[in-house]
Amino acid sequence: MTAVSVRKASGPGVLGKVAVLANGVLTALLSARLSILIFHRVHAEPDSIFPGEPDAHRFKALMALLGKSFNFCSLDDAVRGLRDGTLRKGSLAVTFDDGYVDNLDVACPILLALGIPATFFVASGFMRGGRMWNDRIVEAVRHCDADVTEIERALASTPGAGTAVQGARTKRDLCLRVLAGIKYLPETERNQAVGHVERCLGMTQTDALMMNEDQVRKLRSHGMTIGAHTVNHPILRTLDEASARSEIEQGKADLERVLGEEISLFAYPNGKPGADYCARDVRLVTEAGFTSAVTTEWGVSSVGDDLLQLPRFTPWDRDMWRFSLRLSGNLLRRNYARATA
Repeated sequence: MTAVSVRKASGPGVLGKVAVLANGVLTALLSARLSILIFHRVHAEPDSIFPGEPDAHRFKALMALLGKSFNFCSLDDAVRGLRDGTLRKGSLAVTFDDGYVDNLDVACPILLALGIPATFFVASGFMRGGRMWNDRIVEAVRHCDADVTEIERALASTPGAGTAVQGARTKRDLCLRVLAGIKYLPETERNQAVGHVERCLGMTQTDALMMNEDQVRKLRSHGMTIGAHTVNHPILRTLDEASARSEIEQGKADLERVLGEEISLFAYPNGKPGADYCARDVRLVTEAGFTSAVTTEWGVSSVGDDLLQLPRFTPWDRDMWRFSLRLSGNLLRRNYARATA
């Protein structure tokens, strides 16, 4: 099994000290377990609304830090190690969800420079243009020149979120409240709510956020792995079986057409067991021919675990001390949730 250790210095000061701490603490905890990181975007510069999302500088520093205690490996190699019992001590796989263009433009050059493999789960419908519903909300708020109070008043009649936006203090707070309010609405109602927000805020921006087919092919040509993430990124549990099957199978077929190779890895949209997908969807993923699938449940995997419900850890702490402590705690989390009904 191919694995890559990154042994580059993480720099002086606090980051260097954290690296030393992480190296000692994590080495004591590591065994033949697989940690899978999940990212969505890596911005070229810190994001004004969601500063907690990684930018290029922080992502590079984080990868270098993790390389002091982990063995980076591709997810497909890690899955083979889980299946046949050859998983290396301290294995770590890097994954990205959705298919944002900054995955290619910002994250990929950093990964290549450090020799780190990664898997990118692409929602195939957005290769042809368009934005995910949550991004439509965020970008509408981002490009609105009005202050937060004015935006709050404008969105007071938003279906599912009108009451939730009251008292918001920042654009970030507004976005989170609207997203939470409409996330689990039926698809038609949610799309209507998103359109309502865009009309209220005068949203006309059409900047491409997602990779097109050529960009997905380019990412693959750099040696990165591509996995499926449905077509339209629905919450599978809310769909009837025929619709869920279509989303899963068509997303796989779309990517296989674009890349000319079999797609064997899948990521459940949103990914919380029971809330976002159920046991029926695990069965549909199996029947579609996937060999492994990942969730967004925290935890680490060991030999013998369910390969169709592998947990992933989301590192959101900007403070490296807190990140190291949280990561250490995640290494101990073995009884993670799985969809059973």
